[in-house]
Amino acid sequence: MRTQHTYTIQSPNFKTQLLQWSQQFEEVVWLDSNKHAQKHNRYDAILAVDAFTGITTDCHQAFDKLHEYQSVTKDWIFGYLTYDLKNDLENLHSNHFDGLNFPELFFFQPKKIFLIKEDVVEMHYLKMVDDEFESDLKEIEEWTKNKVELSSEKINIKLRLTKDQYFEKVNKMLAHIHRGDIYEANFCQEFYAEDTQIDPLETYQKLNSISKAPFATFFKNRHYYALSASPERYLKKEGPIVISQPIKGTAERSLDSIEDERLKEELKSNQKERSENIMIVDLVRNDLSQTAIKGSVTVEELCEVYTFEQVHQLISTITSVVGEKTPPVTIIRSTFPMGSMTGAPKISAMKIIEDLEETKRGLYSGAIGYFSATGDFDFNVVIRSILYNAQNHYVSYSVGGAITAKSDPLKEYEECLIKAKAMRQVLEN
Repeated sequence: MRTQHTYTIQSPNFKTQLLQWSQQFEEVVWLDSNKHAQKHNRYDAILAVDAFTGITTDCHQAFDKLHEYQSVTKDWIFGYLTYDLKNDLENLHSNHFDGLNFPELFFFQPKKIFLIKEDVVEMHYLKMVDDEFESDLKEIEEWTKNKVELSSEKINIKLRLTKDQYFEKVNKMLAHIHRGDIYEANFCQEFYAEDTQIDPLETYQKLNSISKAPFATFFKNRHYYALSASPERYLKKEGPIVISQPIKGTAERSLDSIEDERLKEELKSNQKERSENIMIVDLVRNDLSQTAIKGSVTVEELCEVYTFEQVHQLISTITSVVGEKTPPVTIIRSTFPMGSMTGAPKISAMKIIEDLEETKRGLYSGAIGYFSATGDFDFNVVIRSILYNAQNHYVSYSVGGAITAKSDPLKEYEECLIKAKAMRQVLEN
């Protein structure tokens, strides 16, 4: 049982101090909506720290093990699912180079949880000692960051694929599409730096300040870090309602307001971008129908334009209703990996992706989030994210885009660079 305490936030810097205070722990999950007014958001921000119990596993029977852990714990658990858990669901494999070496699944039951909504924070503690709420709040309010002194050497970002190699691979994917093997697939490429040390918290704060994404995440598990400015929700369950919000369709922003509005309207009417989105909506509807009460799958929004700091995006919202006894992990199992990062048909797309991409995706295009004590959950899509292994000094970020019959390799490449801009800017400055 958790002990709960409600506190009215006094300091305008409380969130910043709370995140800095959290760095003393080995396990940290920070989820920040950056005050985006999204219909399905319950909290403005969440912090979970300090594992009481945990589960770490490879892809073998990963979803069964997660189901057992979630069912036995019957408590809040926080963590991630890597893209390569696809190998637990289908006859697939991942043998590519992996510079990050993250465990394929990791969740923990935190000793301390902070749920923030407007100026109120709910603190939910396990195994609490006397006056721990008060002493922690005092510590947080007085916290000053101990800056990590790192080498000021310039970070050398390398491309896993040259521009010509990218074109060659996209053309191979287009050949699959023209042959009828798939309709659409998400093709990704990695940018990386070796023998590099970064300050994870400072890097996250820089990325968040220029992106202000609705599903931003700071994740830490010992020496593994994910610094995410994700704009995309993968899947949420609240009561009997399940919500998926795939993103497909991207346009750059302009500093000129008239030009920016024109770019936004062009995206809204662009048939190629809309077709990308609609194909994934059909895939998500099919995935959700596997656990939904018959006739309950609904498209709430189709190809709505959402504006972020760097880009405009087309987002659709699909919902379903599930039965009371449907296990939460079963809902995730039936929809994973998310359609926006795979393609259609999903299994064929994943096989072709594996054949053409050069590196193991790992946590990139996986999901970070939580299950609540009542079995609700909320997960983002790990995109627009910097991943870091502090033990082997390897930094990585990947970007991708949907390839369809109407794709132009040059335009797809340019879209990747737009998506990569924030991560490169943060690491190189």
